[in-house]
Amino acid sequence: MADHGAAGISPDPAEDPAFALAAIAEDGVPSRPLTVVDLDAVDGPGSWFAGAGATLGRATRPLSGSAREVARTLTTSVVPPGLADEPTLVAVDDVDATVAAIVARTSLAPRTTIALDGLLRLTEGVDAETGVVAESFAYSMLLASPEFAAWRASRAPRQRTTTADPVQLRREGDRLDVVLDRPARGNAFSADLRQALVEALRFAALDPSLTLVRLSGEGRHFSTGGDLDEFGTAPDPGAAHAVRLDQSAGLAVHRIRDRVEARVHGRCIGAGIEVPAFAGRLVAAPGTTFQLPELELGLVPGAGGTVSIPARIGRWRTAYLVLTGVALGAATARDWGLVDAVE
Repeated sequence: MADHGAAGISPDPAEDPAFALAAIAEDGVPSRPLTVVDLDAVDGPGSWFAGAGATLGRATRPLSGSAREVARTLTTSVVPPGLADEPTLVAVDDVDATVAAIVARTSLAPRTTIALDGLLRLTEGVDAETGVVAESFAYSMLLASPEFAAWRASRAPRQRTTTADPVQLRREGDRLDVVLDRPARGNAFSADLRQALVEALRFAALDPSLTLVRLSGEGRHFSTGGDLDEFGTAPDPGAAHAVRLDQSAGLAVHRIRDRVEARVHGRCIGAGIEVPAFAGRLVAAPGTTFQLPELELGLVPGAGGTVSIPARIGRWRTAYLVLTGVALGAATARDWGLVDAVE
């Protein structure tokens, strides 16, 4: 068995009765944010509890019934191609290399890893409105963490830019086209774009004659996510939470989701997939990729992604996307149910 170091690895929590407490060091810093569970060694029924940490299952051969039960209690699990026959399991080309990569990423963001696991378990069983509130609390809390501060300090400050008309509206009969129009910045979700988008969606909600609201983006990409130059610029976490809820584009889409069709292309990063995933129908162009890179910033998804994406693909695959930061192709996104069609 490969040595995964501080991540820990065990087939049975009973073999290490202290591990649940060992996840938090005396100074309060998570010392074991992730426990790797060897599903090949599971030979009896049970569930897995890792205290304050996240859990990553690994298997290299077909899972027993007991191992499947355990996998359902974990944060996510990786298996070789051909074995991922349920949403709790994610197929990867090299199981141990993927495990090592996840261990390395989570060791750099232990607080964020723990917050992500708890948040995904919480939002799994609640309505969208409540889930977005919970996500905002977690995201805003992490804005005050040293993990986010380290990412922020690593970036040279740049002047914020604004766009005069970041969202274009075009009405034709009973259809309203809502088009992100900030192509020079990859349609990044700046404060002005987000506000214009929310206002457009609220307008659509008040007009029952609009039977189709089609969301799309100009330029090479639908959206490359939040505008990084604006991250961490709120005066305090409480203010960030209030603004995030008042200007939630994801909830604005969700509230009229039965009338919304999102058509995405190019790169869809962070908010670029979190927001359109709330739509009743989500269509991707061939070659579209989807990515949740927030862990590298010391953050969880903050545009509703811990609600909208698990609703489509489950919390295990969502956790995998965040923990790895990989770019998911359109075909796999369709197979998973992240998008409804590739056209």
